[in-house]
Order: sequence, then structure tokens, then C-alpha cells
Amino acid sequence: MNEAFKALSDPTRRQILQLLRDKSMSPGEISEHFQISKPSISHHLNLLKQAGLVLDERQGQNIIYTLHTTVVEDVIGWMFNIINKSEGEK
Repeated sequence: MNEAFKALSDPTRRQILQLLRDKSMSPGEISEHFQISKPSISHHLNLLKQAGLVLDERQGQNIIYTLHTTVVEDVIGWMFNIINKSEGEK
């Protein structure tokens, strides 16, 4: 889970996850939403993939990235559990 939190620490990666929440996309489609280089987008996607937050699938010559909802739900559930416990201590 540490990899997931490390990946989520960057605002660009969080924005990529928000884009993928709506639909699966290729790196080129994702890069249209940013003012950074395509290699930088690839680097961010690689970190998200290593953290298990996105899945990739080759479709012909393209790679399509999809939000890995199970892992995202696990991270969110863990965070809410911590928040609920700390609020109960007040």
C-alpha cells in the first residue's frame, strides 16, 4: 500500500486517475490534458501501474490504461477507516 500512497502524492498522478475514472484512455489521450511531455506522462503511468492503481492492456498498436478500481477502493477504505477511528477518539 506504500507504493499506492507514494503514487497518490503527486497531483499529476491524481489528475490522471480522475481522467481514468471516467473512461479508459491511451497515453496520447491522457497527455492532451496536460502541459508536460509524453515521456513524463509515461513515467507517471508507469508509477501508477507499479502501485497497482491502473491496469494496461495492449489493443493493436495502442496501450489502453484503466483505473484498477479494486486497489483504489482498498486505499480509500483504509483511509476512511483511519479517519473514522481518529474521529472516534475525539
